[in-house]
Amino acid sequence: MVGIQTSAQDLFRAAYENRYTWDHQFPGYTAEVTYKLENEVFTGKVRVNPDLKAEVFDVADEQAKQAINGQLFEVALHRIRRSFEDTHSKNTFSRGKTDQTGAVEIILGGKSEGDGYKVRNNEVCFVHRHIHGVVVTINTFSSHDTGEGYLSHRYDSVYHDPKTGEQKGGRSEFEDEYEKVGDYVILNRRLIRTETENQPSTQEFIFSNIKLLESVAA
Repeated sequence: MVGIQTSAQDLFRAAYENRYTWDHQFPGYTAEVTYKLENEVFTGKVRVNPDLKAEVFDVADEQAKQAINGQLFEVALHRIRRSFEDTHSKNTFSRGKTDQTGAVEIILGGKSEGDGYKVRNNEVCFVHRHIHGVVVTINTFSSHDTGEGYLSHRYDSVYHDPKTGEQKGGRSEFEDEYEKVGDYVILNRRLIRTETENQPSTQEFIFSNIKLLESVAA
């Protein structure tokens, strides 16, 4: 089909459906957690339930507990399997520019007007979304190929005020590592470096001894 350009919607749908997600039989899991914040180290246990809600145990420090829970929430949010129609049926898609790396700009209209993405090699490599009263911009630099879809490996994020364009907080760089447990690929390490006015802040979340929960027969 030389000369026929793939539509923006088809390009974006293919990349969307190429993301790694957990199926509806996902049983949940438990793990031990080590959270490193600068020179402080916190340890405890976590449980992610089949409904993808997370629980943190044996962490006395409330801020550390919230930080761990927040990361588990973010991970689970991106592992939820939703059809393209459920997520994007009220959006329209148009092609923008193609940059020097071959990434194709996808501009959204309809319900998500003002949002945009870039797709390269059947993966979303750039996100610009309005969410919870802010604009988040994410660049993905490398990814993991799980054999069942891709997961981001190295990426950054920065937030801006949607009205003024003013940056909110510092730019954060992420590095994620995964391991396969049973039939599922699960995060076992996340390193976050955040730029601040004084000096960069570093956080590291390490999940070890990951075990799937036993599925309950219907």
